[in-house]
Amino acid sequence: MKSSAEAAPGRWSVGEVAERFDLPTHVLRHWESVGLLRPRRDAAGRRRYGEDDVARIAIILRSKAAGMSLDQIAVLLDEDAPGRHEVLQAHLEDLDRRMEEMRRSREMTEHAFRCTAHDISTCPHFRQGVADILARF
Repeated sequence: MKSSAEAAPGRWSVGEVAERFDLPTHVLRHWESVGLLRPRRDAAGRRRYGEDDVARIAIILRSKAAGMSLDQIAVLLDEDAPGRHEVLQAHLEDLDRRMEEMRRSREMTEHAFRCTAHDISTCPHFRQGVADILARF
């Protein structure tokens, strides 16, 4: 007996797609309800995802992992969306800010790993790593 993927090459059910991406099916349905996905329907009204749909899901997943909201992703995926470059520029700036925070966090963690002070908050060198935050007080 052939699987449904073999019976209809390039067409997958919502369950098959959800399983491959390790997502609950309701997430795909939600993304469809907000306009991020537009899978075709078969004669019985069931969702059938093609290769383009699967590529959009991969883009959504990657974008979400990078911190984009669904509204930002909608702009990214809509060729006619106004303000597309502004949304993308804001996201690039956010990525730069978060990457700088990750760099600082890595430096602090590496220092804590090597530091002989049991309580790292007492280490004067470690405090330098949070001086920008402490400056708020």
